[in-house]
Amino acid sequence: MLDNPRSPRVRAVAKLAKRPARLETGLFLLEGPQAVSEALTYRPGLIVELYATPTALERYPEIAALAEEQPDFDVEFVSEEVLAVMSDTVTPQGFIAVAHQFPTSMKDIFNAEPKLIAILEEVRDPGNLGTIIRAADSAGADAVILTGRSVDLYNPKVVRSTTGSLFHLPIAVGAELPNVIERAHKAGLRVLAADVKGTSLLDARVAGDLVQPTAWLFGNEAHGLTDEQLPLADAAITVPIYGQAESMNLATAASVCLYESAFAQRSAV
Repeated sequence: MLDNPRSPRVRAVAKLAKRPARLETGLFLLEGPQAVSEALTYRPGLIVELYATPTALERYPEIAALAEEQPDFDVEFVSEEVLAVMSDTVTPQGFIAVAHQFPTSMKDIFNAEPKLIAILEEVRDPGNLGTIIRAADSAGADAVILTGRSVDLYNPKVVRSTTGSLFHLPIAVGAELPNVIERAHKAGLRVLAADVKGTSLLDARVAGDLVQPTAWLFGNEAHGLTDEQLPLADAAITVPIYGQAESMNLATAASVCLYESAFAQRSAV
């Protein structure tokens, strides 16, 4: 059992909570039974190291079974104290894995002829990004593309917020917005920008505008899309607020938009 919280190996794992270490190594952290289980199920080849407390492995025999099937690594037992040092969370859940980062290229995304994708421009809140990825996965979207200075996809808070959806759909990072929109148009996608100055989502639904292949464009949480970015889209759409709320959370609005397109596209089949 690894039980020295000050060992170099423990410190190396803990450093992956910070972006410089992730950039240097190309690795990232997975924490908790949900994330580890999804990785073992969908992308086991990404995992480099897997750590667990004995209690956690007893509590989740299905994870133990999945890990036993992998020839490239063994589960290494760690003490609660070691897990606490490795973890980015206040209350670790018994499992931590180190995995290779695995962004998808834009070329591969558009060559697959997507029908529904989400483009995220300078989305900075880790919880928002993770929730939007989860919503895109739930709505059956084909991909997510991060542009501009969006938060690091492999930030531990982002990874946790996706609850495993990180492993379910292609995600590209580091793209420039004009290039993404140009590629989307060439792939036959209509680009719809979610913006408070746009026309109502209900009107777009009634007009049948959501049936065709669509790339939804979502901007920064605080100031949205700039006056230079907005005209790059084919149309601007707003999610109407019928109650007294001052505004809508970005992840909530993105979920509504993605599901509206998913409903429209599936009802047209």
